[in-house]
Amino acid sequence: MLNITEGTHSSRSIVVTGGTSGIGRAIVRRFAENGDDVVVVGRTPTTVAETAAELGARGEVCDVTSAESVEALVSRLPARIDVVVAMAGRNTDLGRVTDPSVSDLEDVSSAWEENLRANTVGTVLTVSALSPRLAAGGSVVAVSSIGAEYAATSYGASKAAVAAWTAGISATLGPRGVTVNSIAPGYVEDTAFFADTLTEERRAQLVAATHTGRASTPDDVAGLAFFLAGPDARQVTGQTIHVNGGAHVTR
Repeated sequence: MLNITEGTHSSRSIVVTGGTSGIGRAIVRRFAENGDDVVVVGRTPTTVAETAAELGARGEVCDVTSAESVEALVSRLPARIDVVVAMAGRNTDLGRVTDPSVSDLEDVSSAWEENLRANTVGTVLTVSALSPRLAAGGSVVAVSSIGAEYAATSYGASKAAVAAWTAGISATLGPRGVTVNSIAPGYVEDTAFFADTLTEERRAQLVAATHTGRASTPDDVAGLAFFLAGPDARQVTGQTIHVNGGAHVTR
């Protein structure tokens, strides 16, 4: 088993996709501040370079929805990886009419294909490509969404698929001591998730739905990701863990 006690461990090799902004960036910072060797992966070269320089990480450019791009990324990564955090994804429904009653079938098909590729396929390609390099006692952390609980849209369904797939793959990687979990955030402030589509009224509704009376922050999610990759979570696997202040409760 890896010696990964915070503050005393040997430096781990961490790969974070979607690590240049929002939640992913907070996760990169959390691991880097712990002295881990972090590779931050993103699609835009300038943003990757800036993030890596600022946070003391190594930057790699990759489109995780492309098998060719992911294969090229793997060839540039260390032979041993301790933690994979598959954060890359986005809601491709933004700005699109998503009500099938007012959309033609081509629109419906396009919406589903785009979100499934951006969220589900990107996660599957990343984890599938990197799992052979995962060290015994390592961890995979993927990102689902509170939207997966109400999967009426292609985005919600794509995130529900991530949760289901990671739960299944945990059985494959478990015999190597590798844990696999998904984090399902609710409304998280200080991210580009909503772009410019979030109104003050909608924001107030999202905050009011919580039990804590506040939005989540990227650091709330980063803290959970760090825990799931640490020594106290070695028996936590195959789970989807919600970070939403009680906006969606489980039992």
